[in-house]
Amino acid sequence: MLQKWDMNDQVLSQTMFLADEVQYNLLHRICESRNSKCLKTTDEQMIFAQSEGQNAWLWVSKELEEDRRHNVFQELVELLNGTAVPGVSGDPTMVEHFAQMYSETNDVPYFPHMIMESYSCSEVKKPHNVRGTMHQATRHHVEIVAAFLAGFSEGAYGVIVDPASQISTAEEMVKAGNVYLWYVDRLPVSMANIAHRSPRHARINAVYTPSLFRKRGYASALVAEICSVLESEGLEPMLYADLKNPDSNKVYQNIGFQERGKVVDIKFR
Repeated sequence: MLQKWDMNDQVLSQTMFLADEVQYNLLHRICESRNSKCLKTTDEQMIFAQSEGQNAWLWVSKELEEDRRHNVFQELVELLNGTAVPGVSGDPTMVEHFAQMYSETNDVPYFPHMIMESYSCSEVKKPHNVRGTMHQATRHHVEIVAAFLAGFSEGAYGVIVDPASQISTAEEMVKAGNVYLWYVDRLPVSMANIAHRSPRHARINAVYTPSLFRKRGYASALVAEICSVLESEGLEPMLYADLKNPDSNKVYQNIGFQERGKVVDIKFR
């Protein structure tokens, strides 16, 4: 039987989930959303969460037997009847099983959109001999942050957007105080953002360096410095990296990030 849960629930602190917490860190952010749909089994061996209009995330305990899992997924599919589910993210085997059942019930095809690796860093290794310094972005940097966000969108997702369309997002990110820039000779050459802090981790995203400044260690140095900031807060840095980009994965591994589990992003047409 499935029941609702919210950010005040202790389901994300239970022992079974903690072993996979880095891989499923985004669940912490989703449950904070007022309009999110969060469901779990009474024995807390399955957790489902979806922000309105976004991909759902699905965690399943490795202890849950296959027959029981099938029954739980069937109940979940029935409960989601009438709910728009653009896709589902999670462990490749588990979400493939769910996607197949959801697809058959709702007569919608599905396809893998992206495969990511989750990483966390328990001990940062700062690169040596990299020029520059880290600066926290201020309101004076909104336009450059917007331009970097547009560049990130094109590089990470192949989606070309006008930097002007990113101004409001850049303003919100800068106002939150979590955007950092790497400066060399008074010029911003790389960007990274602390997207969210959960009880034990902090998620880094929007790591971007314009092509003109790549291969010089700027992103590595910037992320490493952000890791130090987070470690001083008692939080372990984590992030997700698209496996189609081996260069970025290598960058993170070189500064101490370790693999914590793959996440497949499946879309329903």
